[in-house]
Amino acid sequence: MTGPPRDDDAAVVSRSLERPETFALLYDRYAADIHRYAARRLGEGAAEDITADTFLVAFRSRARFDTGRDSARPWLYGIAANLIGKHRRTEVRALRALARTGTDPVAESWTASADHRVSAQAAHSLLAGALASLSAGDRHVLLLIAWADLSYQEVADALSVPVGTVRSRLNRARRKVRQTLGADPTVVTEGLEVAHGHG
Repeated sequence: MTGPPRDDDAAVVSRSLERPETFALLYDRYAADIHRYAARRLGEGAAEDITADTFLVAFRSRARFDTGRDSARPWLYGIAANLIGKHRRTEVRALRALARTGTDPVAESWTASADHRVSAQAAHSLLAGALASLSAGDRHVLLLIAWADLSYQEVADALSVPVGTVRSRLNRARRKVRQTLGADPTVVTEGLEVAHGHG
């Protein structure tokens, strides 16, 4: 006896091979997350294109999706990271501008306290400078974990690298960011919160 059709991502991708319109379910599930992630990396202007291109690439390559994995989330973030990587100069330029000015056009208004805002803007500037100095691979790993909330294994799947590589890149990125931000735990904590859009 067979149960109802599976709704996990692997089943959606499999069904989409016969019924392409089914692939829209993945867009409905993940487009907003991919857009947010791309906007944090490259700004709102590029986020629409990155999101559209991510799902276009995914749709065209869906026959190669590993249906042994229930979730397509790491796969989609991996595609987005590759596309963002092609805009590396844009990202680094934006991070350096943020490091200079302390103004992030992507971040929402996250606090009403003027004192807190000044302190967090300083942290955000330092963090942006630290992120700009990372290699593309280290930055991908750090931001997929920090901003996309992927696990180590999901990042490994997304970037097609071993988990050990994810761990070493993450450790190296964290060490560089800590060195840039200094030892003040307030600056480190606020910088990470601001960078993640919390508030």
